[in-house]
Amino acid sequence: MKDIEEDLDILASKLHPSPGTWAAHQLERVISKLKDMHRRKLLKSNHSIMEAICAWHLATQGYEVDVEYKLGESLVCDVYAARDGETLIVEVETGYVPPENALDPIAYRYTRIAAKIARYSKHAHTFALATPPYHILQIPPVLAKPPEQRSLQELQRLKALCDNYYKNPPISLEELKQAKLTHVYIVNVDSTQVQRMEAVEYIRQIEKSHLAVRPPPQL
Repeated sequence: MKDIEEDLDILASKLHPSPGTWAAHQLERVISKLKDMHRRKLLKSNHSIMEAICAWHLATQGYEVDVEYKLGESLVCDVYAARDGETLIVEVETGYVPPENALDPIAYRYTRIAAKIARYSKHAHTFALATPPYHILQIPPVLAKPPEQRSLQELQRLKALCDNYYKNPPISLEELKQAKLTHVYIVNVDSTQVQRMEAVEYIRQIEKSHLAVRPPPQL
């Protein structure tokens, strides 16, 4: 059975980096860091593969990239990128639901996405989510609106949902008001291809296909 280090080596060869280039140097550093973190049992394999692909995609666009980047004392983002004085954070979401949320997976996923956007987006100029094509992100529509168009009632309703799952610390109303999701990366691991979609368009397509779901109102 292959281990994650072998998988990362195979991925690196599939990406065909030109030796000595900026992007190749970035990829080598990212792969090395992910391997080290796996040796210390800090990461899961499928998550790490997606981080590496996202980092490579951004490196080929001229970004300086890092993975598992520390934003604060207890907050670490999956991918952190910088270019021309602008910063970007990408959080990978594969759709995992822990056993303790077996009876409320929709509410869990819905509020997790809201919390991710609220907590991470304030640390960069741009914030994005990355997900595989087989997973549908359930993004609260209110967070796709400009902050000035979000009603207090919408924000309070979303905060009440978040309070069921995030208490220490809780997600604040101000964090939800200022939260921003710029775009979504669709990461095809098999082909190593990455598709970028504007967040508003991603939500519109999900709503149009009737695949968007919402937590029950009693939660």
